[in-house]
This record gives sequence, C-alpha cells and structure tokens, in this order.
Amino acid sequence: MRAFTPGGVAPLSGEDRLRPLRIAIVAPPWFEIPPKAYGGIELIVYNLVEGLVARGHEVTLIAAGENHTSARFRATFDRAPAGLGELRGGTIERIHASRADRIIGELDVDVVHDHTQAGPLTATGRLAPTVVTSHGPARGRLGEYYRSLGDAVRFVAISNAQRASAPDVPWIETVHNGIDVDAYPFRDRKDDFLLFLGRVHPEKGVHLAIETARAVGLPLVIAGKCTEPIEVEYFAREIEPRLGPGVTYVGVADQVRKKVLMAGTRALVFPICWEEPFGLVMVEAMACGTPVVALDRGAVPEVVSDGLTGYVCNAPEQLPEAVDAADAIDPKACRAHVRAHFSAMRMTGCYEAVYMKALRGKATVGEAAVPAL
Repeated sequence: MRAFTPGGVAPLSGEDRLRPLRIAIVAPPWFEIPPKAYGGIELIVYNLVEGLVARGHEVTLIAAGENHTSARFRATFDRAPAGLGELRGGTIERIHASRADRIIGELDVDVVHDHTQAGPLTATGRLAPTVVTSHGPARGRLGEYYRSLGDAVRFVAISNAQRASAPDVPWIETVHNGIDVDAYPFRDRKDDFLLFLGRVHPEKGVHLAIETARAVGLPLVIAGKCTEPIEVEYFAREIEPRLGPGVTYVGVADQVRKKVLMAGTRALVFPICWEEPFGLVMVEAMACGTPVVALDRGAVPEVVSDGLTGYVCNAPEQLPEAVDAADAIDPKACRAHVRAHFSAMRMTGCYEAVYMKALRGKATVGEAAVPAL
C-alpha cells in the first residue's frame, strides 16, 4: 500500500489569524463564478472567495459576467466568453488581464491573488504583492514564463508533484485545492456502474476507463467536456467506436447531475496519462463517499490514500483488480479524508498563511531563499 503523504503550508491557527485584509482576486475570464457545469478553477475561486469573506476579509472579485458571490465584484466582460462560444483565444486573456489591472489600480488592496495566465504580466511595479496560483503544468514554456517574471510574483503550487516538476519556479508555498464538503451528497450504498468525469482528452485516458469497465463487466458513464479540436479528434478516433452497450457518453454534466453521478457510482475511474497537477474531481468523488481508482501520475498519491479512499495503480492492467477491490472501501472514510485534508475551510486558512508570507516578503525557489522585496 502506498502511504498518503499530504503536503503544503498549514492553515493559520486562531491565534495567528490575520487582521482583515483587502484582497483582490482575479479569476479566469471564461466562466462565471461559480461555474454552472465545467470549470474546476472557477469552483476553487468561488470556494476561496466565500471562505475569505466569511473570515472577515474585504474581497473584491474580478471576473467575467455577473456576480454570484458574497464578495465585492468588478466585471471585465458583461458576459463570460465561454457563454458566447469563445473557449480559446489569447486576445481574450490579454483583454481580461488589461482590464483587471486597471481595476486593481482603482482599488486600495493589501494583496492581489491572480488565477490567470496573462495576469501576472501586469504585476511588475505594483505596490501590493501579487500571489499567483498555477493551476496547470508548470514545466516547459510555462515554467520559463513564470521564471521570467522575477520577483514581481509569488507562485503557489496546487500540489507538491506540480512543484517538483519545476523546482526553479519561485514558489512561495503549496496549497491543495479545497471544496465545501457539505455541498456534496453522501451515499454509502452505490449503484452498479463506473464513472469517468473530466475532459475527453487523450491525457485523461478515457479509453482506459472504457477498457477497465469492460474488463470488470460494469457499465461506464462518461461525462465531460469535448469541444477543443484535440478533444473532438480523440473522441472520434478512440471513444465513439467504443460506445455502445454498457458505455454511455452524456456530455458535460452540470453541478447537480455531476454530484448525483459521483454519489451513485461504485468508483470513479481516473486513468490519467499525464502528470496531473491536482485532479479536483477525485476530491469531489471522495466527498460523496466514492472511492477513486487511478493511475499513479502527478498529484494522484497526494490526493488518494491508497487502500483507504481508493487505489493508486502503477499500470492500466491493474485497474480492473482495483475496481473489484474498491467495494471494500469505506465510504465514510472517503468523506472524512476530504474533510481533513481538502476542505474549503482548510484551503482558505492556508491561503491566509500565504498572504502573510507574501506581505512579509518571504518566498523560496526550491530550497533557496529569495531576497525580501
């Protein structure tokens, strides 16, 4: 059994709690906050905003569309671009970043927390420290981009695996994503089907989920986004020919249907073929009392406690056996694991600690200290 090794900064205790801060949070431009269906980053932003407001901080959310949060709100677009069918485009990112920077310039804030890719370019010369959460792979060109920003930005990793993949990025901390556990339905009796939930993308290994379901003789429901060219091509080549009796694709599931599926399935199959930076759907499934059967890539062993909340497999051939064994996983243990390690409350406390460190001018590059600003 592989030991579960959570990591990252600890949340502030009551005696160390910050004075109320004025915080500007910049969300990605694509979906409203919170998202109605697809939008993992947007859900994390929503959970963080609500947590910070509940703790007494003055939060201004900068995002697209209308405000559905407890924070003050400034819009960069009247409607979220994804609602207009615009799911990609560097121009939209740049417009959003430019407008967000102008809005920040009109605010009196202690810290800026940016969740976008283009936004960090505007941090240079800003008096308030800018904290950026990296929600994707930090290797390669993105890592070069991060390093090119110098001391203007303090980067937060969402897993130790993501951080280790680019150790020379100026990381300030690791903070695992968190959810509102009580917002997820709990079921200890499961139905006889398996679930894949995520992007229909080669790196997500949807075809392996189908092969696993067929190997154990259980129906598989596939729910996920399939809009980008690589997703559409992958679906036509690898997924559509495998559809039929026992394998059903239902498209993108909204928040209500997603939770019903996650609570009812015997196991979430997560056969990723890339170094997953986090994998929020694993946490959501476990919150519903559902075990996760996944391949050992990226952050998976930081999220799934092998043998307690699911199984972490070394190879696709091990997935069917792990699915069979998942019946012995205690649903209550899955939910308790999420409450202990991946709650929105814990995430919020961790980000308070990050803000304190940023305000004190402390950061690290790998194991070396970065000079205070």
